[in-house]
Amino acid sequence: MQIRESEAGNRLSVLEQSWEEIRISNDFMFGKVMGSHPGLCQKLLQRILPELDIAHIELVETQKSISNDIDARSVRLDVYLRDEAKRVYSVEMQMTDTKELPRRSRYYQAMIDISLLDKGVNYRYLNDSYIIFICPFDLYGKGRHQYTFEGNCKEDADIRIGDGATRIFLNTKGTQNDVSSSLRAFLDYVDGRLCEDPFVQELEEAVSEARRNREWRHEYMTLMLRDQDNIEKGREEGREEGREEGLQQGIIALVSTLKDLDVKDEIILRKLREKFELTLEQAKTYI
Repeated sequence: MQIRESEAGNRLSVLEQSWEEIRISNDFMFGKVMGSHPGLCQKLLQRILPELDIAHIELVETQKSISNDIDARSVRLDVYLRDEAKRVYSVEMQMTDTKELPRRSRYYQAMIDISLLDKGVNYRYLNDSYIIFICPFDLYGKGRHQYTFEGNCKEDADIRIGDGATRIFLNTKGTQNDVSSSLRAFLDYVDGRLCEDPFVQELEEAVSEARRNREWRHEYMTLMLRDQDNIEKGREEGREEGREEGLQQGIIALVSTLKDLDVKDEIILRKLREKFELTLEQAKTYI
């Protein structure tokens, strides 16, 4: 009992330390800061998309879930935004290169489009949308801070499809001089480097303020404890599955060996039932 209490105390201590050191790159913190400061959302989007004139943000939703079919995979968006021009944005903090971001962005785009257009509404009313991933890795390996995709024509690169859909991948490890100094300052901040940029200073102040929020601290620790429990449960299930897989392989190997020795099926069935405690029907599936 004392060991379990000690382990629980250690877990809480680690989580408390994690909360004290949490940065904007954490998707929980990013969502809380953006959700409570629409003005910071507007400034961030303006740095990423300087060609747009974004007057203000009308809607901010964090951890927005979209599920349109009982059999289809749902999505959960870190920060979902809509500006005064009815353009919609999904901004995601993506710290791990899962090797499927381009296709995931395609799925996000499709799910958002389905959620935007009501039945019977003409397609021309579909909102312009922007899917944005902020990453600490170079997805395409070209040294760019920003990769923007809008669907160019294969035969004529000057022609764009013009469907109002844009996907952007930001890279905090970029080496080229390809973005504004203000956007680079933000990307550096995500990567852990603080500077005197006014927007970055605002973000740092918002993060410090968020760390003092007792409700958010409790929510974060609860979620982290739940995730740790789920991970441990998954590991145990994985070990069980591994044992089951090993058992299956052992049975198959034994049956193969006995058959090579021309052992009769009824003897093989008896051996399987004795050695592996199988029912007759279970044993028959291996013959």
